[in-house]
Amino acid sequence: MSADKSVQKVILASNEGSHIEVDRVVAERSMLIKNLIEDLGDEAIANSPIPIPNVNDPVLRKVVEWCEHHRNDAVQSADDENDNRKKTTDIDEWDQKFMQVDQEMLFEIILAANYLDIKALLDVGCKTVANMIKGKSPEEIRKTFNITNDFTPEEEEQIRRENEWAEDR
Repeated sequence: MSADKSVQKVILASNEGSHIEVDRVVAERSMLIKNLIEDLGDEAIANSPIPIPNVNDPVLRKVVEWCEHHRNDAVQSADDENDNRKKTTDIDEWDQKFMQVDQEMLFEIILAANYLDIKALLDVGCKTVANMIKGKSPEEIRKTFNITNDFTPEEEEQIRRENEWAEDR
């Protein structure tokens, strides 16, 4: 390795072509970028930006902001045995404030986290959406997410009967 990872810089290029310079350790919060750097080698990333074709500039900047804040967190592996994080919708205070964005940005962050393979950010985004849904009726959920109801009253009743077991008693 030509330089210490903690001080080495990489340049990320959004789908519009704008460049964001970040510490390599921050960029490697993304497993996609980490694997790309390992595959291409230090020379390649030192001489040209890493293209991120599926993420626009504002979203990439938000993702980088999140990665910067969480730069020292342990990276979760895909086969992490500890699935307690999946059993709760609790979100750290900083992450809650970070996710206070409009719905379009929230969903773009979730898509970017999935594409870039940043498990912890994907979890935070999905938990944010889960908390938006929690305790709401189907009508309230439709209103929150601007979803039109395309079920007939008969279809709705059939779905309720088929899923009675899931209702709170």
